[in-house]
Amino acid sequence: MSRSKDYSSASDDALVRDAQGGDMAAFEELVARHRDKVYARAYSMMRNEEEALDLSQEAWVKSWQRIGQFHGESSFATWLTRIVINLCLDAMRRQKRLHAESVEQMSQEGGLERHLPAVQVDMLEGLERQELRERIDAGLSQLSDAHRTVLILHEFEGLEYKECAKRMGCSIGTIMSRLFYARRRLAALLVGLHQERKA
Repeated sequence: MSRSKDYSSASDDALVRDAQGGDMAAFEELVARHRDKVYARAYSMMRNEEEALDLSQEAWVKSWQRIGQFHGESSFATWLTRIVINLCLDAMRRQKRLHAESVEQMSQEGGLERHLPAVQVDMLEGLERQELRERIDAGLSQLSDAHRTVLILHEFEGLEYKECAKRMGCSIGTIMSRLFYARRRLAALLVGLHQERKA
């Protein structure tokens, strides 16, 4: 496909404006720039490659359909991430994963997580950024859907308790409870991974 414009040096904002005018080539450049991040976010929530691929593709379709509704209050990447997170939350609700509910119930009844140590900053010092990401990702993969999702929304996406509760369809108290246990569980998993590496 021949392109009359050089999109590679254009800013996201400029590409969005062109895409809002119906320029599919500009939108394709946005896809090329952000597809890895969108897929990574979908995978971090779903933990399934096929589901993550389907949902990230659905996010691109929706973003093209709704591009006219993007008014620049946030960056295009942030707007897009919200779309894929909402799609993942919808998919998780549809699946009604019983395992997540049973783990959540156990936690609320006072599971082992309440006795786990809080994360120790010195344990993470000196790690390369990539290695830290890999450890956190390995830890996230062992959390229940409910606990992983609340961590992603609050810690990584920066959403407040109220917004997390709205997205996940539960009370603020439940969000705070899930976040408390998720942080402690992740901390324990990181400690375990740290000790495995040293062994």
